[in-house]
Amino acid sequence: MTDIPPADRRIVSSRHLAQGDGWELSELEFGLIVGFNAFSRWVTRCMAAAGQPDLSPLEILILHNVNHRDKDKRLSDISFLLNIEDSHTVNYALRKLLKAELLVSEKRGKEVFYRTSPEGIALCEAYRDVRRQCLLNGLSPAEMSGAELRELARMLRALSGHYDQASRAAATL
Repeated sequence: MTDIPPADRRIVSSRHLAQGDGWELSELEFGLIVGFNAFSRWVTRCMAAAGQPDLSPLEILILHNVNHRDKDKRLSDISFLLNIEDSHTVNYALRKLLKAELLVSEKRGKEVFYRTSPEGIALCEAYRDVRRQCLLNGLSPAEMSGAELRELARMLRALSGHYDQASRAAATL
């Protein structure tokens, strides 16, 4: 048994990264890892329940992003908004969504713009309904309020900027 009280135990995935100052960031990173994997599993299962079991998490996120605000988007818009550096993965996902007839594309000059097809819109609405039934109805205000969720989202966006800056610094080493 350990002499460390449960409230003081460090919950991390890599002990060697949790030694010394800043160990709390390792605990946060472990939370991000398990949260990312749970979120990825959730979106694929929610989309399967909505009627489309063959999409990856990235394809699902891109479909929702293209559907967002009923505004045509370019590959660069999607990559930028989702903070994806490798546009080839976005391009591959767009081609798969086009083949599945969930998106339509239109070439304007040198740019290609994407929008959700009627089938894609219907699928996004079905996803929204499954999400409401399975996720939102199970989230009680006692667990986390809307204001707390918004603050957590703000903090995660701010943290993503710190990781982006650190990745640029690491690329210069």
